[in-house]
Amino acid sequence: MNVELGFWKVAAEKRDETGVVDPDGTSHTFGEVWDRANQLVHGLRAEGLKSGDTLAVAAPNSHQVLEAFMAAAQAGWRLTPVNWHLTANEIAYILKDSESKVFVASSRFGDAAKKAASEAGLPAEKCFYVGEPIEGFRSFDELWKGQPTSVPEDRSAGGPMTYTSGTTGHPKGVRRPVGQAAPELVATQQALFLSLFGMTPGSQGVHLVVAPLYHTAVLNFATNHLHLGHSVVLMDKWAPEDTLRLIQEHRVTNSHMVPTMFTRMLKLPEDVKARYDVSSLSHVIHSAAPCPIDIKQKMLDWWGDCIFEYYAASEGGGTLATPQDWRKKPGTVGAPWPISQIRVLNDEQQPLEPGEIGTVWIRMGDHKFEYHKDKAKTEKSWHEGFFTVGDAGYLDEDGYLFLCDRKADMIISGGVNIYPAEIEAVFVTHPKVQDVAIFGIPNDDWGEEVMAVIQPVPGSDASPELEAELREFARDRVAKYKMPRRIEFIAEMPRDPNGKLYKRKLRDPHWEGRERAI
Repeated sequence: MNVELGFWKVAAEKRDETGVVDPDGTSHTFGEVWDRANQLVHGLRAEGLKSGDTLAVAAPNSHQVLEAFMAAAQAGWRLTPVNWHLTANEIAYILKDSESKVFVASSRFGDAAKKAASEAGLPAEKCFYVGEPIEGFRSFDELWKGQPTSVPEDRSAGGPMTYTSGTTGHPKGVRRPVGQAAPELVATQQALFLSLFGMTPGSQGVHLVVAPLYHTAVLNFATNHLHLGHSVVLMDKWAPEDTLRLIQEHRVTNSHMVPTMFTRMLKLPEDVKARYDVSSLSHVIHSAAPCPIDIKQKMLDWWGDCIFEYYAASEGGGTLATPQDWRKKPGTVGAPWPISQIRVLNDEQQPLEPGEIGTVWIRMGDHKFEYHKDKAKTEKSWHEGFFTVGDAGYLDEDGYLFLCDRKADMIISGGVNIYPAEIEAVFVTHPKVQDVAIFGIPNDDWGEEVMAVIQPVPGSDASPELEAELREFARDRVAKYKMPRRIEFIAEMPRDPNGKLYKRKLRDPHWEGRERAI
């Protein structure tokens, strides 16, 4: 059977079928999304946007974001999705650094968008609003309404230029070549990426987007599913029970999640979890952080063998662990993709033996990238055709990768390396713990000591009694030298909507005026 891949071919075949469902439940057919993406190309070209130029978008999950992506993907543009939780100064930095020629922003973030555009020196006539008006901005509808729906001429592949969050300094744009291939060729490759997980051409599916599209993986998976011909259902703000409701309502087959979401769903009352039918799920793919073994096991017991894990970053990837792989090797993030190689090296760039912990390096075929305007960081991140994002881990004797933590988060206490993720995986399984962060703080004798910040579940009081209970719980599960010497409680952990923990916001105040060894 000859199956068409790539959004544009899919849209021609499935013109009247549901392509995108907005968070408010409004449906848009593949044909409608295709037409508006074509109109956007015509409209933005009329605004002077040329192949290789950058278009920045700061908007919540919506069909407009996906249409802007599909416009860029066939016009040779770079699309920079902006984290709309950033301050105006931070957004302005990205607008300037990415050299964005056009800025599209939602009125939900109107004040920050207006200030950022002004600081970045973007002309008002090149700024457009989605939703309610933003003073000085033009309506996004002006870009596409009245434009022809015909397929644009001189098409070439574009793609996202996302910005890494980084732990220090400004974020860096991950920049790849654009305009050097046909859109259909790149779209086909992106659709076939899902074959790694067993989602093959011709498969039917509904993909649930549970996190903001400004995240690299979230945007990639959503658009890859459109390229494969799957419908995409968008959430605006993630909530555990809403996720279960939407899975049942739309008969969702696949989604991309992070371990924090698993933890929150598992802590729902049993009667709530039993209320929803999740049997439609075939592929729930997770990444972004090590998943505690106990949490993963409980999810497999609940949802069955539909949970796949992979290791990658904005820069590339990676590894894959099928449910069967993981059951055989609990805790692994998998073996290398067919196009990838994995090395674990020490600080002298020498290979380590199986089981020895070092820095993880990845090679993904001939894949290349650079950090925009940061040659030093680019050079530091590459070695003999392999790149690293600073994660620590080890390979076992069969070549399966196990992650320990971000190298920058590792605690060195008395010369001993301590990996926070290992301790977090213990505390988060306590029934009164909603969330946990482990990090190192200064210790004059040992260099660093272990500290825990705990967010209790609703209804549990932060008290000395709870601290004593947690210490007793962990006593036989955590080695004495890894046990937090200090535990504090917090009402809400600083996480972004995709579940990423901003650990530096908790750790950095303790290091003010001091310098960490890492």
